[in-house]
Amino acid sequence: TPEDAGVCLDIVAECGGHVPILGVCLGHQVIAVAYGAIVNRAPELVHGKTSLVHHQGQGVLAGLTNPFTATRYHSLAIDPSTVPAVLEVTGTTESGVIMAIRHRELVVEGVQFHPESVLTEGGHRLLANWLVACGAPGALAMSVGLTPVVGRS
Repeated sequence: TPEDAGVCLDIVAECGGHVPILGVCLGHQVIAVAYGAIVNRAPELVHGKTSLVHHQGQGVLAGLTNPFTATRYHSLAIDPSTVPAVLEVTGTTESGVIMAIRHRELVVEGVQFHPESVLTEGGHRLLANWLVACGAPGALAMSVGLTPVVGRS
């Protein structure tokens, strides 16, 4: 759980306004809890399975197919009714499980899925978007043409 993740909550609390933060899976959950949300058991347990993520193309999800296939390995999820006003939900599954969040003012984002997985579509672009947000504008050009090993047919 985020509460049991060592210094992670403290890092988000101390660094969130000074250092860009991208949380993946547990890191996504830590960001949510650090800003006031509650993380509970997910309505569906998914380990090594894929789901479609629906989004509006904001933040790290800019330029990704809508929906896109994402690889999931988690049994916990953010309770949608507890998302604080400082965070916005930027991606969900068809069933409403929160897959992406971002801070409304700070460079802090989280994704519940694994962009680095070969089964996740657009993972290279997502990570390039993050690098651009961190001050590396050439990252998008470097991600062009990169695709997951497994994709939609």
